[in-house]
Amino acid sequence: MFLLGWVSLLADLCYEGMRGAIGPYLALLGASATAVGVVAGTGEAIGYALRYASGVLADRTRRYWTLAIAGYATNLIAVPLLALAGSWPMVAALVGLERLGKAIRSPAKSTIVSFAASEMGAGRVFAITEAMDQVGGLLGPLLVAGILAWRGDSPEGFAWAFVILGIPAIGAILVLLRARRLVPDPHALDRDDAAAADGHAALGPQYRTYLIGVALVAVGLADWPLLAYHMEREGVLATRWLPVAYAAAMAADGVVALLAGTTFDRMRARGGTGAGVVALFVALGAAYAPLVLLSSGATPWLAVGGIALWCVALAATESIGKAMIATIVPRGERGRAFGLYYLVWGLAWWGGSIALGALYDRSHLAASAVATGALLAGAAVVALSSRRGRR
Repeated sequence: MFLLGWVSLLADLCYEGMRGAIGPYLALLGASATAVGVVAGTGEAIGYALRYASGVLADRTRRYWTLAIAGYATNLIAVPLLALAGSWPMVAALVGLERLGKAIRSPAKSTIVSFAASEMGAGRVFAITEAMDQVGGLLGPLLVAGILAWRGDSPEGFAWAFVILGIPAIGAILVLLRARRLVPDPHALDRDDAAAADGHAALGPQYRTYLIGVALVAVGLADWPLLAYHMEREGVLATRWLPVAYAAAMAADGVVALLAGTTFDRMRARGGTGAGVVALFVALGAAYAPLVLLSSGATPWLAVGGIALWCVALAATESIGKAMIATIVPRGERGRAFGLYYLVWGLAWWGGSIALGALYDRSHLAASAVATGALLAGAAVVALSSRRGRR
């Protein structure tokens, strides 16, 4: 299912390009910092909160392709229309529409990807999708930067950027339609009939334990803005280098995802569950917090090392973290399982971001300690989920 990888690349090129431009575009429209926070926060809340419902709908209707296509179609509508938005409330509405599309498509798409796991390996399938996703995430902001350099940082320049971003959105839909034509019934990709018929593990103890571990990981995995805020405030990296550092982090995320996926599949081929691989990568990444949040202008290489470890933990959650669900949940329940996974991750990440930000304002050491502790605890619970699955 390499075609779905291309869908991820093209869709993320569109979305990440839009995301990188929304902040300055809102400022150009006269929005306050509070308004920017409301637009970003509300959009993400919509994107995560509705995924469980769309996952349940996917399982009940089995219209995985229809839901995926409908979700990706919102990019084609919402992003180009930003060129016509004359006020920040209109921008907020369109960003919310784009996030609604993400909520509709994500569980259905992840379920389709999971069906290919029996032939290609769950780790490899999700890792390839994540790697291509990150390529799109890297190219999108660069494309927008090029357009703004060409047309200027003006309403006209942003309008050109949003309209041009509609081109990869069209490409994503065309590739998705091609994939549906090649494989009308995605269930046909799942050839592991024994696993498909084994219904006792459907959202059972192993899945629930795993979900607790995922929540703890989300709490400890700080979002990039907090890391960038620290590095700029403490003079660790010059402001002009922060976007470069983020782009490098996204590239590293894709590389680590491929390594994690390969390791995951090898461990499963030896009779393991793969949970230990997820736990290992998360535990290795736990050291990112003190390296980044305790760094200063005198120790920039500590921060660089911390960012690399942050990528290790992030790649684990974005690739093999989802691959685990394909191995412990029967195919008839995966839409709901992925939807609940996204919901729990989103809520825990949101709460963790607030908590880490508040702790950082009081004590950098406290914030780094909580982040590290949450990741290590999450890794331990994820490892424990494999034992529960063997009972």
